[in-house]
Amino acid sequence: LTAPAPFADETSCQCQAPHEKLTIAQARRGTPVDRPVRVYADGIFDLFHAGHARALMQAKTLFPNSYLLVGVCSDDLTHKFKGFTVMSETERYEALRHCRYVDEVIRDAPWTLTPEFLEKHKIDFVAHDDIPYSSAGSDDVYKHIKEAGMFVPTQRTEGISTSDIITRIVRDYDVYARRNLQRGYTAKELNVSFINEKKYRFQNQVDKMKEKVKNVEEKSKEFVYKVEEKSHDLIQKWEEKSREFIGNFLELFGPDGAWKQMFQERSGRMLQAFSPRQSPNSSPTRGRSPSRSPSPPWVINKTSPPSSPKAASASLSSMSEGDEDEK
Repeated sequence: LTAPAPFADETSCQCQAPHEKLTIAQARRGTPVDRPVRVYADGIFDLFHAGHARALMQAKTLFPNSYLLVGVCSDDLTHKFKGFTVMSETERYEALRHCRYVDEVIRDAPWTLTPEFLEKHKIDFVAHDDIPYSSAGSDDVYKHIKEAGMFVPTQRTEGISTSDIITRIVRDYDVYARRNLQRGYTAKELNVSFINEKKYRFQNQVDKMKEKVKNVEEKSKEFVYKVEEKSHDLIQKWEEKSREFIGNFLELFGPDGAWKQMFQERSGRMLQAFSPRQSPNSSPTRGRSPSRSPSPPWVINKTSPPSSPKAASASLSSMSEGDEDEK
């Protein structure tokens, strides 16, 4: 698969042995061994898509050893029997040449297969979906192929066809016309009137403004999100700092804080500085007995009254002598 498939008119048939008609049972057994089974599939293949490729894949893998020839109808034949195509015949030929399942491409293929065509290209079997294909005044153009036992059915891929793709384009015509005008195509090339051209260009300008507004909204939302994220971080940091500040304050000025202990120590030192020191108990007093304190001379000792009048007179005389000495 290093080169595109050749065209039938540019190469000779690769059969080396006489072409003998094969049955489907023989072909499925892989016989004959000297040549592959030649399978033919035809179509328009306009807007070549996955449904076409899957049909060709089925045709290629019908038998263990097969050689797939694909016939493509020309523009004149297609426009006559089916309708206008989007792609030209040259574009459709080239699309088929680059499909990996195709071994050979037959250009300007006939609309109805004749025995002469089948013999010319030594075709063993014809592969196509089993739905009756009514065209060219016939209810089924493959009817005679089926009767000859040369028809092998394939399965259509649902949800994809050339008609579906064209329907999408027609449905969204304004979108595609505006897109191509924006890419540089002229109104003449798109077959667009002057009024529609102005309308499409105005809609393009409106879409640009909408896109700008959308971008601004997205950027503003992103900015608001960043601001909210930053504010959340700041609040979280402020809460952490406030907790740390409160803890430090309580540690310093709380009931058991360092400031109270320091204040108590300083107040104790001040009291010690202002209060006089007490004299030691062991220091002797001058001229006085250490065990008794002197009493005033006028205090009469009532505890021991005199035992006799003589003793009383003696005590009075001694008191008078003491008073005279003080005077």
